[in-house]
Amino acid sequence: MGAAMRRIHVGNALSAFGLGFTVPYLYVYVAQVRGLGAMTAGLVLAVFAVAALIVLPFAGRAIVRRGPLPVLLVALVTAAVGALSLGLSNSAATVLLSASALGAGQAVMQPALATMIVDCSTTETRSRAFAMQFFLQNLGLGVGGLIGGHLVDPTEAGSFTLLFSIEAVMFLLLVVVMATVRMPRAPRLADAPHQSAGASWKQLLGNRAMVQLCVLGFVLFFACYGQFESGLSAYGVEAAGISTSALGTALAANTLMIVVAQFAVLRFVERRKRSRVIASVGLIWAVAWAVAGYAGLGDGSQAMATAAFISTYALFGLGEALLSPTLAPLVADLAPTGMAGQYNSAFALVKQLALAVGPAVGGPMGASLHAPYIVVFLLFSLGITVLAVRLGRQLTEVQNHPSAARSRVVAQSGAAAGQAPAHV
Repeated sequence: MGAAMRRIHVGNALSAFGLGFTVPYLYVYVAQVRGLGAMTAGLVLAVFAVAALIVLPFAGRAIVRRGPLPVLLVALVTAAVGALSLGLSNSAATVLLSASALGAGQAVMQPALATMIVDCSTTETRSRAFAMQFFLQNLGLGVGGLIGGHLVDPTEAGSFTLLFSIEAVMFLLLVVVMATVRMPRAPRLADAPHQSAGASWKQLLGNRAMVQLCVLGFVLFFACYGQFESGLSAYGVEAAGISTSALGTALAANTLMIVVAQFAVLRFVERRKRSRVIASVGLIWAVAWAVAGYAGLGDGSQAMATAAFISTYALFGLGEALLSPTLAPLVADLAPTGMAGQYNSAFALVKQLALAVGPAVGGPMGASLHAPYIVVFLLFSLGITVLAVRLGRQLTEVQNHPSAARSRVVAQSGAAAGQAPAHV
């Protein structure tokens, strides 16, 4: 990795650390520590999703025209202001305003950092760069949540103020780190003839492969990430009798699987077509939902149900490890020159939509409609496989299997060079 890529990965780790540092404790902080009630706490969590949905369409345009680094710096400062003000807020209005600033800043960081990785990597190194990003994000979230949990005291509002202040400092530290990044020259929309925002979105929607990838991405995030802390956890508690400590162990198993498997699966991913890798994830997650069905609907002992439930989260982690070096590089390869920021923001927008809809649908189902919940999301997982196979038909060989395409070009070049002396 070059110096720029190392700093970008530090930025990914620090931003994830800041997110894991406070988000798990937002509900307790707003509802109990500040005494604003469950309704306000629920609105705060919703504000994060709404803020992301509002700013991401504009973020993509800004990244394309100005470059990812200036947009990232603005997002970091916005998030720092939101975090600090959230720690000092004691009314519903100020809490919601602060949460909107923090949510907007954090939402813009994702496509900005992803575009920086695209600009600082090549087709050969991009999969490994995004695998490293995902690894560090999960590590940062886990470490942040662990440290934050030891710092907070529900009886002391000052401990939460300290927590949010540290998060703000992290974002400002990240501003200093990222300001030293020297990005390579990359094509920008400003270098080309003027194009309106509507025209750029029309161009994106005219890309059939990208539209299909967005549909596939929505189903992926809806059927997995959107269920982790909502429907699946509710199903585990209500149907399988999983304790809160076992639920924490399941989340830890998910993170551990990602950390252990992330680089082990890279060779597997690089040697196969991306559409087939995504299709295999659908099958793995279908098995995960079947195992979850056994945990809550089977006749085994409580110990077996707990083991099965933990295995479900581990299987989801294996699928995530396969996706991280696949999805983001594919988005980058589908983007025309200079449009990576627009495409990254569009895909991030799809992800936020899925994460907003997923808990709303899965939460009530997982808590009360146990068998239909498992069947529906098992079918969604099989749908991932079908959509991935269909997507593969829209991709070129370079987009779907870049390593094979490179090998073929090298082989052809070598053959041509070997034939030259005989021809002469």
